[in-house]
Amino acid sequence: MKKTWTIGTRGSKLALKQTEIVVKRLTLLYPDREFPVKTIRTKGDTVWDRPLHLVGGKGLFVKEIEDELLNGSIDMAIHSVKDMPSALEDGLILGAVLEREDPRDTFISLTHNTLDTVPARSRIGTSSLRRKAQILRLNNEIEVIPLRGNVDTRIGKLKAQSLDGIVLAYAGVKRMGFLDHIREIIPLDIMVPSAGQGAIGIEIRNEDEVIDMLGPVNDPVSAQEISIERELLGRIGGGCQIPLGIHAHITDQSLTLYVSMGEESGRTFVHEKYTYPREQSTLAIKDALDQLKPFLT
Repeated sequence: MKKTWTIGTRGSKLALKQTEIVVKRLTLLYPDREFPVKTIRTKGDTVWDRPLHLVGGKGLFVKEIEDELLNGSIDMAIHSVKDMPSALEDGLILGAVLEREDPRDTFISLTHNTLDTVPARSRIGTSSLRRKAQILRLNNEIEVIPLRGNVDTRIGKLKAQSLDGIVLAYAGVKRMGFLDHIREIIPLDIMVPSAGQGAIGIEIRNEDEVIDMLGPVNDPVSAQEISIERELLGRIGGGCQIPLGIHAHITDQSLTLYVSMGEESGRTFVHEKYTYPREQSTLAIKDALDQLKPFLT
């Protein structure tokens, strides 16, 4: 009989697609094992009439799944890393990060080619405080319209609500097969992504057997980028409740850290890029915190 490892995930279309990616990878590596999927309804899946930052922010799509991981009902949990709080429950770890997809945001529109050329009084859809703040930083005369739902639902609302454009993560758009809708991949100097955006993470109990099993799935560069972003996120204490963008990009020799933090109104305190040798991530985090410190009280 094949050994079974149960995988927990949300039931959204994107979550299931991401879980399918993981299951295929694990099945290829371990054909003698089975990886059944259990869908778990989270608090974030039950609230659609309010922006997430008004409901609770980070952890809304994670807690119920973590509870089942802790009680042994599942053996692994698949998350969009951007949905995960910076501090995990005791006994749980991020066991692997798959190679990250392009972490940037995209602009989708029926009438405009780029976000920075959208005229005043245009209506742009997003429910992310981070995206809203950075859109208004670019043009404070844009009207930002709350917009939640699956990728296909939000694209459908573009026309149904007569919006001039919407902003979505490239990774989700690609994984759901809507690349042909993209007008622009938004440059990092205009919009900094959420910490962990574009990455699929596998959360597990801190147990050697499953840690070893996930070793071949983990992408070291993506994992290092995620570690830097999540450490800075934890030090700032941010989540969905403040407009905060954090992105680390690593090459063979260098680390570039992008940080954006401001107010929902678009008044931005910090919108910076820091470049260091790859091994100096601690210094990069320190310098970012030093610049943010006056605004964190």
